[in-house]
Amino acid sequence: MLDVTGLTLTGVDRKRLLHPLTGGVILFARNYQSPEQLAALTAEIHALRTPPLLIAVDHEGGRVQRFRDGFSTIPPMRALGDAWEKDGKDTKRARAIAHDTGYVIATELRAHGVDLTFAPVLDVDFKRSSVIGDRAFHAEPDIIANVAHALIQGMAAGGMSSVGKHFPGHGHVRADSHHEVPVDDRSYAQIEASDLVPFRRLAGSGLGAVMPAHVIYPQVDPNPAGFSSKWLKQILRKQLEFDGVIFSDDLSMEGAKAGKGEGGVVDAATAALEAGCDMVLVCNAPESADTLLAGLDYNMPAVGRARLAAMRGRGAVQGMATLRAQAEYQRASAAVASLSKRDGDLFA
Repeated sequence: MLDVTGLTLTGVDRKRLLHPLTGGVILFARNYQSPEQLAALTAEIHALRTPPLLIAVDHEGGRVQRFRDGFSTIPPMRALGDAWEKDGKDTKRARAIAHDTGYVIATELRAHGVDLTFAPVLDVDFKRSSVIGDRAFHAEPDIIANVAHALIQGMAAGGMSSVGKHFPGHGHVRADSHHEVPVDDRSYAQIEASDLVPFRRLAGSGLGAVMPAHVIYPQVDPNPAGFSSKWLKQILRKQLEFDGVIFSDDLSMEGAKAGKGEGGVVDAATAALEAGCDMVLVCNAPESADTLLAGLDYNMPAVGRARLAAMRGRGAVQGMATLRAQAEYQRASAAVASLSKRDGDLFA
């Protein structure tokens, strides 16, 4: 999965996207100007190939929302966790707002031709990681699992699968894997008792994909999780019985360097794929993308192709005007707007 340059495709973009190793595109804020422009860009990307390339974005809400003008303001996921906590034992309203949030995220992205968003964050908030912070639902793993389950059900109702990240958990380390190589020295038993809880509970309950962390857990494996067959094949696939897609995190991040050994992006991609990833991401590094496409020797197994096909957005792309006319969207978007504006007082 690669990125593209700007608001429309260049000749170089098209060449990369037509390469047989390319299976998807991730969009960033630089690729968005207006709803009309985004719809035209995604239509052009989808028209390039049969079957069409997957189109993804990081659109979690809060700090991580690539498209804003013309889209609903999505609150940080912490707001949903707080709503659950405020409701106490009666969590009907909290489930409803989490479902509505997932539904709004999915329907708005699908209206513009986007297949999936890399959400939700399932990390436990240990009050240590600034890069995670309020992207996490809560500090309690069971609350995370409950709220996330409602959110991914809402996403599914809106025609979109979900991607849980960052397996097995990025919340306990202070270092940001975009810029450093984080190391989490906890034992497997400690990680299993907390961080793995949401992934275990959601693995067979609608979660479509998982993205592993560029974090080293030396008590378990010397490699970062995204380059570790122990984490991906033994724990995620066998123990948690997860059968969805495994996307690598961006191989251009600093945290991925620990998985490359002495090699570059080709060795990193090879290591990630051999460890169990179905698709690797290379973002904001066009030279690395070209090197990877020229040097990677890989034939995707049929099971990987089937998993990725299941991540395609469902339902026809009808545009925002049609979406805004639908009563269910009107109700859900009003609920999300109320949560964003009232900072959780909706549940007071």
